[in-house]
Amino acid sequence: MSFTLRQLRTFVAVAENGSVSGAAQRLSISQSAVSESVRELEADLGVRLFDRHARGLSVTQRGHLFLRHARTILAQVSASRRALMAEREALTGELHLGVTSLMAGYVMSDLLARFRRANPEVTVTAIEDSGDYLEHLLIGGELDAAVMVTGSLRHRAALMVEIIEVSPFRLWLPAGHRLSGQDAIQLGDLAPEPLIALMVDEMEEETGRMLSALSPRPRVAFRTRSVEAVRSLVATGAGVALLPDLIYRPWSLEGDRIESRDVGGALPVVQVGIVWRRGAPLSAAAHDFIALSQGQRGR
Repeated sequence: MSFTLRQLRTFVAVAENGSVSGAAQRLSISQSAVSESVRELEADLGVRLFDRHARGLSVTQRGHLFLRHARTILAQVSASRRALMAEREALTGELHLGVTSLMAGYVMSDLLARFRRANPEVTVTAIEDSGDYLEHLLIGGELDAAVMVTGSLRHRAALMVEIIEVSPFRLWLPAGHRLSGQDAIQLGDLAPEPLIALMVDEMEEETGRMLSALSPRPRVAFRTRSVEAVRSLVATGAGVALLPDLIYRPWSLEGDRIESRDVGGALPVVQVGIVWRRGAPLSAAAHDFIALSQGQRGR
């Protein structure tokens, strides 16, 4: 095999975006270059990595197997680069970061801890705000980078994105719920269920899109900006929730059990990324933060 790191990065981008155009935009290369890279990789491996259809691309069974290996290889390359960077003179200066509220507790805390261990002389400041406002700060040069859900970026052409986490939506249920014993759950099974909606980082919008085709549509029984409130409400039987697996925990604060189940159908995924201004000169500290973040999935 003679595939390149560039081909692996392109393959992972297509797999995570589900389309050549989305991968091209993410990698800032032409769609023809993406297609050519995928064709060359498939020819080199001797397997079909994607099924082509009118709505885009879907990863084949063998493609999923290779995707795990590709992510591991890319994470190891990033780790090797960081190991070499550790031998250089310690970084100093400042790093200004942004983060959306949901990502502050589930992604940013770990990234910051790892960055500070590697670069103790860098002064880090971070601000938590909405995705729209963080985009404004990035474009205005007031932030070096931001950690956020990337599905609804409004100024994508002005920004660079590196996806660091991909998380599918799943159904959260109280212990012993009628659906927990079913062999397969479909979206239509949720129609009679009261729904607990999380109103941060695109979650309510994504849930609404998923359920828009159902008739009758599930009733939203409670809207909240607190993940812990969702857990407590679900655990005590007030309703069910459709949320990314990234934020799932099996217990509420009160110690009640929460179950998680797959749902059949075209459920979306949440893509979490590092975002920075396209064409902006990055400081050494910002470069290191982005490079460290690229190994997030492989840790």
